[in-house]
Amino acid sequence: MTSVEKRLELGLGLLSIGRSWGVRPTEVPGEEEAHALLRRALDLGVHTLDTAPAYGSSEAVLGRFLAGLPGPQRSALTVMTKAGEHWDADGATTFVDHGRDALRRSIDRSLTLLQGIDVLQIHKATADLVDSPGVVAALEHARAAGVTRFGASVATVEAGQRAIGTGLYGFLQFPLNSADDKMLPLLPLMAQAGLRAIVNRPFAMGSLVGSATGGDAARAAFAFIGRHLADGVVLTGTSKLAHLEANVASFAAALPKPPATALGSV
Repeated sequence: MTSVEKRLELGLGLLSIGRSWGVRPTEVPGEEEAHALLRRALDLGVHTLDTAPAYGSSEAVLGRFLAGLPGPQRSALTVMTKAGEHWDADGATTFVDHGRDALRRSIDRSLTLLQGIDVLQIHKATADLVDSPGVVAALEHARAAGVTRFGASVATVEAGQRAIGTGLYGFLQFPLNSADDKMLPLLPLMAQAGLRAIVNRPFAMGSLVGSATGGDAARAAFAFIGRHLADGVVLTGTSKLAHLEANVASFAAALPKPPATALGSV
């Protein structure tokens, strides 16, 4: 098996293409606009896409986009989704259910919408849930359906430590930014256990950059993560092309790629 290069990469979180959210909610884009965003992300070298059932129509919109891609282009992507938090379309709200049957139904629906899952994460995972019988059974259900990589999305150090210790997961998703660094103790534990980080909220829900789309504040936010993490995915969430382009530029400026090693050099 070819070894995977360890590096920090930018991924795209797809909450904003599925439902309105946040302190200053924006209008959910139409499907054509959402697909244009996804095409631009791929053009810019973003290859990791993160969605969830709790993100409203996000999985369905992404699934239709993926269905139109040539096979090699789809194979180059890492499509991540979750199970555990669900979307109530009638009430336009989310709810949490980690019961075995609810998780299985969620996984089956995600597989149908996305036509495959590269990384399945347990959403809203707490310390007492990461290896509960219902979750373990759901992971086995997903494995039987062809899913081979699993993660847990956590909000506390305790949940992260428990997830690492189970040996069930290869990924851990959590918030990390200069205003919220409480998850930093997980990083050496993850490195020792071989788990890959998925960082969300790099801008602290926008509070670190205000209304700006890129610039010094965004570069500083990405640089903070880069000082602590050498391998993983940093998720930027947006439905706007200009915001996506600015964040890609800020990420590249904050975390430039190392120069290629010349052939024959020592």
